[in-house]
Amino acid sequence: MSQLPQVWRLLQNYVRGTRSADRPTTKYVGNPSVLPLGKHAQKLNRNVNFSQVNLQREILSKKLRISLENWTREDSNGGFVISDRQLHEEIYNLLGDSALTIEVVEKAIELLVAEKQLRPLPLFVRLEDFYQRWCRGQFIDAPPNENLPQRKLLEILAQNQAIGLRQIDIFAGLNILILLLELHRHPQEQNEQGQKINFYPSSAPDTDSFFTSQLLRIINYSDAIEIGNFSNIVGEFLRGGNFRRAYFGNANLTGVNFSGADLSGAYLGDANLTGANLQNANLTGANLGDANLSSANFTDANLSGADLTSANLTGATLNRADLNRADLSRADLRDTELCRANLSNAILFGANLSDAILNHVDLSRADLCRADLSGADLSHATLNGTNLSDTILFSTNLTHTNLIAADLSYSKLNGAKLNHAKLNGAMFLGADLSGVDLTGVVLNDADLSGGILNEADLTDADLSDAVLLGTDFSFANLNNANLSGSNLSGAILNGADLTSANLSDAILDDTDVSEANLEEMTWGEQQQWEGVRGLETALNIPEALREQLGI
Repeated sequence: MSQLPQVWRLLQNYVRGTRSADRPTTKYVGNPSVLPLGKHAQKLNRNVNFSQVNLQREILSKKLRISLENWTREDSNGGFVISDRQLHEEIYNLLGDSALTIEVVEKAIELLVAEKQLRPLPLFVRLEDFYQRWCRGQFIDAPPNENLPQRKLLEILAQNQAIGLRQIDIFAGLNILILLLELHRHPQEQNEQGQKINFYPSSAPDTDSFFTSQLLRIINYSDAIEIGNFSNIVGEFLRGGNFRRAYFGNANLTGVNFSGADLSGAYLGDANLTGANLQNANLTGANLGDANLSSANFTDANLSGADLTSANLTGATLNRADLNRADLSRADLRDTELCRANLSNAILFGANLSDAILNHVDLSRADLCRADLSGADLSHATLNGTNLSDTILFSTNLTHTNLIAADLSYSKLNGAKLNHAKLNGAMFLGADLSGVDLTGVVLNDADLSGGILNEADLTDADLSDAVLLGTDFSFANLNNANLSGSNLSGAILNGADLTSANLSDAILDDTDVSEANLEEMTWGEQQQWEGVRGLETALNIPEALREQLGI
C-alpha cells in the first residue's frame, strides 16, 4: 500500500511533462516515451497487487484459524460454546463471499496444530452436519427471517459488492466441503474411541442403493453459475478423497486432482476428466465408459476390472497402471503412455492404440482383436496368449517382445519390427508379414500357414517345427534360419535366400524353391525331395545334394 502514492506522483509528473525530484533523470534516444515509466508503474502495481493478495490470504488464514478453534470450544457442561445456529451464521459470514485456497487452508490448520488447538473429530462432526443440511438446501430455502444466504447478501450489497444469492450459498457450501476433505486427508492420531475421520462427499454407500449421487448434484448446482466452477474451486482438494461407488455420470471434472482417491466402483460414464490427475487412484471396478479422459494422468492407478469401453484416452498417461481384466473395447488410446502397465486379460476389442507407448507392458491373454496398433511401441512387452487376430500392426515396434502362443491370424504387419521377438507357438494364419524385419525371431512351433512373408528378413530366425503350409517366403531372407522339422508343404520359396539355412527333417512336399539360393544349406539324410518343385532353377545347390538327387 505504501507504494501507491509514489505511483500516483509518477503519473502526475508525467502528465505535467516533468520528472519527480526524487527520481533520477534519464536521457532517451529519440522522442521521450511513456514505455519505461509505464513498465515501472505496471511493475509497481503488480508488486502492490501481489502484496495485497498475500495480506488478504494472511488475514483470512488467521480468521479461519480463530473460527475453527472457536467452533469446537466447549462450555462447562461439555456442550459447544457456539450454538448450531450461530455456527451456521458465522460460516456464511466468513466463507460466503470467496473461495478458499490451498495456501489459506494449510496455513490455518498449520497454526492450529502448532498451538495444539486442532480438534479434528468434533470439528468434523459439526462441519459435516452443516454440509448435509446445505446439500438439502436448508439454508437457501429458509424463510426470509431465517435465510442466512440472504442476510449475507444484504450485508454485501450494502458494501456495493456485486454478488448473487446463489454464489453466496455455493461459496459457503463448497468451502465447508474443502475443509471436510482436508480433515479427511489430514494426518491425525486416533481419538479416544479409536475412530478416525472418514468423509464421504457423495454420502456413504449402503446396501439399498448401489450408487450415491449427492456430489453430482453439488457439481451441477455449482456449475449452474459458470461451467467448471466446481472444478476450479474444489478440484485440487479432491486428492485422497473417498468417492467409493459415487455417481458422476456426465459430470464436468476437467483438471481435477483425484490422486490417491478411492473411486472404486464409481460411475464416471460420459464424464469429462480431461487433464485430470488420477495418479495412484483406486478405480477398481469403476465405470468410465464413453468418458473423456484425454491427457489424464493414471500413473500407478488401479483400474483392474474397470469399464473403459469407448473412452477417449488420447494422450493419457497410464504408466504402471493396473488394467488387469479392464474392458477397453473401442477405446481411443492414441498417443497414450502405458509403460509397464498391467493389461493382462484386458479387453481391447477394436481399440485405437495407434502411436501408443506400450513398452514393457503386460498384455498377456488380452483381447486385441481388430485393434489398431499402428506405430505403437510394444518393445519388450509381454503378449503371451494374446488375441491379435485381424489387428492392424503397421510399423508397430515389437522388438524383443514375448508373443508366445499369441494369435496373429490375418493381422496386418507391414512395416512392423519383430526382430528378436519370441513367437513360440504363435498363430499367423493368413497374416501379412511381407517385408517385415524378423531377424533373430523365435517362431518354433508357430503356425504361419497361408501367411505372406515375401521379402521378409528372417536372418537367424528359429522356425523349427513350425507349420508353414502354403506360406509365401518368395524373395525372403532366410540366411542362417533354422527350419528343421518344419512343415513346408506347399510353401513358396522362390527367389528366397536360404544360405546356411537348416532344413533338416523339414517336410518339403510340393515346396517351390525355384531360383532360391541354397548355398551351404543343411539337410537331413532321410530328407524327401521328390515333391520339391523348381530345383532345376535353384542357385548354388550344394554338391553333395546334387549327387544325392542325381542332378
